[in-house]
Amino acid sequence: MRRLVLLAPAVALLAGCGATIVTGTAAPSPPSASANSSNAGGLPPDPQPGATADCPYLGSEFVAESNGQHVSKVRVSADQPHPACFFYRPDGKIQLTVRVYVGDAQTATALVNKAAPLDSSNPASDPSGWKGGYLSSDDGAVYAVSKGSTAVIAATNQKQSVKARTVVKKAIAALKL
Repeated sequence: MRRLVLLAPAVALLAGCGATIVTGTAAPSPPSASANSSNAGGLPPDPQPGATADCPYLGSEFVAESNGQHVSKVRVSADQPHPACFFYRPDGKIQLTVRVYVGDAQTATALVNKAAPLDSSNPASDPSGWKGGYLSSDDGAVYAVSKGSTAVIAATNQKQSVKARTVVKKAIAALKL
């Protein structure tokens, strides 16, 4: 009986909520094999590798030098006009990803905080005017920053976050923001 009494206000509150219809032409993204790609908090879904193509922000040679591994293939997501780039090692595994988001400032900040959570990452402020975080783990490193309505996030299989930071700075310079 006590549970029913506690749930009554919540049920009454929810009864006043109606469905919201959203129109648009967004294409569904393919399901991800990663548990980390949930659409938490209304964020855009994690990008998925798509077509084999050159990355518009980074050359394969630069990534190979920066990340310390040969790049055998590059795939880009279907996101336009700023696709995510996936750089592969010769063994077919992803060595580095770069995601660029341009939209609203709140979403840009939330994407950075998802990639490098405030409570578990180190503060990042490079390049100047950009803010976010970086962290390293046994699986690699991430460097994520945002400025206004733009976020740039790099994840590498290397443990040194400086590699991801180098890639983020180059991608930002290529975006000419």
